[in-house]
Amino acid sequence: MARLLVHVEGQTEERFVNELLRPHLKAFDYEHVSARLIGNSRQRDHRGGIVHGWPAVRQGIVNHLRQDPRCLVTTMIDFYGLPREGPKAWPGRDLAARKTFAEKPLTVEHALCADIALAMGTDFNPKRFLPFVVMHEFEALLFSDCEQFAQGIQQAKLARSFGEIRAQFRCPEEINDSPQTAPSKRVEALVQGYQKPLLGAGAAERVGLASMRKECPHFRDWLTQLESWPATQ
Repeated sequence: MARLLVHVEGQTEERFVNELLRPHLKAFDYEHVSARLIGNSRQRDHRGGIVHGWPAVRQGIVNHLRQDPRCLVTTMIDFYGLPREGPKAWPGRDLAARKTFAEKPLTVEHALCADIALAMGTDFNPKRFLPFVVMHEFEALLFSDCEQFAQGIQQAKLARSFGEIRAQFRCPEEINDSPQTAPSKRVEALVQGYQKPLLGAGAAERVGLASMRKECPHFRDWLTQLESWPATQ
């Protein structure tokens, strides 16, 4: 049986892993599933995105892969706000900005895989690392079921407004990323005092993995790979 460690950027994702993902994956030959916060989850820049540079995150991932040969490592990181330039830049992020929607997360994920494989050396089994970049951020997953999303944040009257936002895109993951129109920004415009760690995690439980899987293709691919991952080791 395998052990899965999910590197996440915030408390909401940590709760998502511990409360939704872990129970689900118990049926798929995982001995243990846990989340690991990257640095200080409360430390954000003015855009709301992750501020942790890739070099530090890479070191944490490499350390876990080396310390536990039976450990499988994945990530749950928002595409929105990932550093594109300078010493904190994440591999593939700048190039991804010029790609089509479907290519964006894959560009970053493939670049992360290559960088980890290089850092681990020739004896490394690359199947032990499966990065996942959320498009465009965690709140997009909640638009998979707008009624349950609204119920989950105790704002049932907003189901229609959430539905109108969702209807503008082919899938929730395409809700665009900018300081004004990213999924979280749209929620904040409708919900005064929206607190992602408190409300977002509760809403995720109401929405559920089944709806996210149905509505979000990139998330579905990741979850499917996680389910089959232990058998490939």
